[in-house]
Amino acid sequence: MTTLRIATRRSPLALWQAEHVRDALESAHSGLNVELVPMSTRGDQILDKSLAKIGGKGLFIKELEVAMIEGRADLAVHSMKDVPAQLPEGMTLAAILEREEPTDALVSNTVSSFDQLPEGAVVGTSSLRRQAQLLNRRPDLVIRPLRGNVGTRLGKLDSGEFDAIILASAGLIRLGLKERIAETLDVRLCMPAAGQGAVGIECSSDALDTLDLVKVLAHAETSVRVTAERAVTHALEGSCTSPIAVYATHKSGIIHLGARVADPSGSEMLETVSRGDATDAQTLGLQAATSLKNMGAARYLTQDD
Repeated sequence: MTTLRIATRRSPLALWQAEHVRDALESAHSGLNVELVPMSTRGDQILDKSLAKIGGKGLFIKELEVAMIEGRADLAVHSMKDVPAQLPEGMTLAAILEREEPTDALVSNTVSSFDQLPEGAVVGTSSLRRQAQLLNRRPDLVIRPLRGNVGTRLGKLDSGEFDAIILASAGLIRLGLKERIAETLDVRLCMPAAGQGAVGIECSSDALDTLDLVKVLAHAETSVRVTAERAVTHALEGSCTSPIAVYATHKSGIIHLGARVADPSGSEMLETVSRGDATDAQTLGLQAATSLKNMGAARYLTQDD
């Protein structure tokens, strides 16, 4: 019997994703045993500072990559929105699974939609991308930082610290908490992060046997869309915490790609929309990034917070 070891964060959502991959791999390959190697990452441990100040969302995956390099794990499972555009040398994305709902969700115990938020409402999110877009629409809102796993964030809302919080729809759905979604935010209001809602599998680029086993889980349409989205972030040299929003759809072989870069204060938002052949997703993403650069996006990509 062949055994594969999955490095994963210990949060409930990360474990759900790793278990999902484990079950899919064991169903796809008879005689394959998949074990989880739960780990605590620096991003999980430091909750009193913004991710932008302590190194970005890459802190959620660094320890998992070290475990693979040291031979303690064969692969790692990530939320694609947490994966930096540039992977460490020797590592590769072996597969991107079919995407769940990619949107952001408004969660509130007092209102049922974003438009119902009262003037000066306190909204919780530590994402500069979300902050910038929400303040662009509603500059009266008070945005306060919110870190921790999904349960921790919901607990802070329920204790009355916030009028509403913004979370990824996919995480709530996967954890069986869809009923907590007051409103799924339209992408025209709050465009998601690159890869949001998709799960990716990372492993060593020379682990040919592992690559062969994992490739069965790759979802072609999701891979094309996420490739275009990640190309924008990469070309802009932005991090996972930069105020960059990007979202691709794919229909009849054509990709429609929207991308935004905004001042975290919401005072200005730059946006581009493009379309192109799905076989050239990488180039389409580069073109969108170039358009944003020409608009002056660089001035919003060096924020410390």
